[in-house]
Amino acid sequence: MATIYGLQEISSGRPVAGLRLLRLRVIAGIHLAKKDIFGASDPYVKIILYKGERNKDEIDVIQTKTIKKTLNPKWYEEHLFRVNPAANRILFEVYDENRMTRDDFLGLVEIPLVHTHIPEETRGRTLPPKDYILRPRSARSRVKGHLRLYLAYVNENVSDNTPTTLVTPGTPVTPETPETPGTPIPQPVLQPQPQPSQNEPGWEMVDVAQSMRALMLAGNEDNNQQTETDTETDTDIVEVDESNIEVEEEEPLPEGWEEREDVHGRKFYVNHERRTTQWERPNEQNLLPSGWDERTDANGRVYYVDHNTHVTQWERPTVASLSGDEREVTASAVRQLYALRRHVSLDDTIEHNDTNIRTSSNSENETQSDTPSSGQEEEDPLPAGWTQSTTEAGRAFYIDHNTRKTSWDDPRHPRHHRTSSLRTPAPHGVERSSSNVDLLKDLGPLPAGWEERMHADGRTFYIDHNTKKTQWEDPRLQKLGGPAVPYSRDYKRKYDYFRSKLRKPENVPNKVDIKVSRKSILEDSFRVVMGFSNTNLLKTRLWIEFQGEIGLDYGGVAREWFYLLSKEMFNPYYGLFEYSATDNYTLQINALSGFANEEHLTYFKFIGRVAGMAVYHGKLLDGFFIRPFYKMMLGKQITLQDMESVDSEYHNSLKWILDNDPSVLDLYFSVSEETFGKMHEVELKPGGENVQVTDDNKAEYIDLVIKWRFVSRVKNQMRNFMAGFNEIIPCDMLQMFDENEVEVLIFSYIAISLG
Repeated sequence: MATIYGLQEISSGRPVAGLRLLRLRVIAGIHLAKKDIFGASDPYVKIILYKGERNKDEIDVIQTKTIKKTLNPKWYEEHLFRVNPAANRILFEVYDENRMTRDDFLGLVEIPLVHTHIPEETRGRTLPPKDYILRPRSARSRVKGHLRLYLAYVNENVSDNTPTTLVTPGTPVTPETPETPGTPIPQPVLQPQPQPSQNEPGWEMVDVAQSMRALMLAGNEDNNQQTETDTETDTDIVEVDESNIEVEEEEPLPEGWEEREDVHGRKFYVNHERRTTQWERPNEQNLLPSGWDERTDANGRVYYVDHNTHVTQWERPTVASLSGDEREVTASAVRQLYALRRHVSLDDTIEHNDTNIRTSSNSENETQSDTPSSGQEEEDPLPAGWTQSTTEAGRAFYIDHNTRKTSWDDPRHPRHHRTSSLRTPAPHGVERSSSNVDLLKDLGPLPAGWEERMHADGRTFYIDHNTKKTQWEDPRLQKLGGPAVPYSRDYKRKYDYFRSKLRKPENVPNKVDIKVSRKSILEDSFRVVMGFSNTNLLKTRLWIEFQGEIGLDYGGVAREWFYLLSKEMFNPYYGLFEYSATDNYTLQINALSGFANEEHLTYFKFIGRVAGMAVYHGKLLDGFFIRPFYKMMLGKQITLQDMESVDSEYHNSLKWILDNDPSVLDLYFSVSEETFGKMHEVELKPGGENVQVTDDNKAEYIDLVIKWRFVSRVKNQMRNFMAGFNEIIPCDMLQMFDENEVEVLIFSYIAISLG
């Protein structure tokens, strides 16, 4: 007799109530983690029966044999445990045997018997094994793979506890290749039935239906002939009288089900709607309602999913258990979910007239007549390699495992099919399909500074970075409205969206070679970068090579090139830029750059190209500019507050003029400018030398002074800089950022560690 582990059947002289005999088989491990650096693992399984806390209330512990050098071990070991399902847990721990150090942990499977559905073995019934995901013991554990186990309760009232075979429907099992080593080939089983009188020696009562199937499988034409079955001691003979056979008429199968037989003559049932099979005959009592699905969690517990209401439960629902009202509610939920997922809503149809745009209203009958049958829709299978899933907000989407892509559109109904199913528009009407992409594909890109995002509930909203506001309606359509989503200055999301809009040009080589010398990096880079008439070449991979240095550029050399080149470009020694009045590290454009370099405008275009290349390739430049410089890049107006960080004395003077009456200063609409030691007057507007600044026009005077100080003097240099920058990065793509974010985008910040 096999050894029984676990609890004792009799404790303190009394039988213990609630105990059951559990048969478990440790069959195999699948794709276990590799912990041994010298080769494959030597895995074994430790089986622990415990009550309460793990490692404290252990009842019994056994261990399987060790399988050498494999990550897919096969144990095929069977053990019997006497357990209390209401209080006991079984723990399977997989280890890699190591003779030098302690054994390595490969994962565990914990099964609480009270929450796990474990079937009971019955003669003639085939129970399949299950694959359990191996779980880590702690956050530091590195595990993977599955553990294939067989768990079933044994009926101790039956004298013959022959284990149930592990075969799935349609899997042939031959004597040469059994499903499990040591498992006998399943034969037709003659199950004993209760009998009021005592059996005669050598005879036993058998089930008529099973006997008939056994005789037909044996190939006997005569249903009344004797069937010989070998036993351990003698031969039993079964006689069947065909005249006394009363076959009970079975109920017809539900719609969508089919009865089949495998190669061993065993009946199983196919559900063509869900594409599943099962041994039990389906009927109204055990059939799941429409929209329900049976699943098993990682611990082997069976639960049920209602796809109509997106809820789960432990109890098994049946069609018979639902009342008529509940069935109608379920069917209505299915139709509503189908309509939301597939068809046109009231907000999706608009009509134009001479005065306004209004939402067309349709009667319920019209909507129903336009909506095809959901039952017909659900019967259409998805194409090969496609699956359907839902988001957290309940919106359905489709996964193409062939191309590893996802789509909102149902692959069974392409867009042109859906468009053709819409109603015929009314006279002078404009109609759109259920997909926003279909509606907006011909409206062109979003306006400058706008961004499209997806809300948590799946709805699309739009962000205006110019005014820092959000809205539901598309700015290209200006139709619907709703509560605004709070504006978020989330630079990372802006940057990710910005990067997603950068497209690699077509019909260009994979890389561009730039060979420079460290000693003359500015001149060599100027010659190479400005030598490209097709600026799309500068958007390909940059392959930088310094003279006399041979190496592979995987990003580090290009990063160094941008760093060294920016130090030279922004060096005030070359006369293109100068330090601001407040410090020696914030730069501004030199208004007198033309005196230092006759080709200064070409150099500013070159610097703009380099700045655009740095943004496009995700590199940073070494330099910081005054805040008005970034505002000029965005085309924003410069205010008095922007001057405070550039020239605090000048700012204080203009601030005093704004707060007081400037008539006592005898100021005019002109400023004095020094050029190489000579002073000359510059009119802020035509005839400004003769226009005195008063309390009425002082605001205009301050605006003109700020414009002259930051814009007018350097407008040619700035225009060429932006021309070079926009050859790489379109100007409208910068509008989603503010001036602070543009500085981070191009130059970032230097983090100084004092540790």
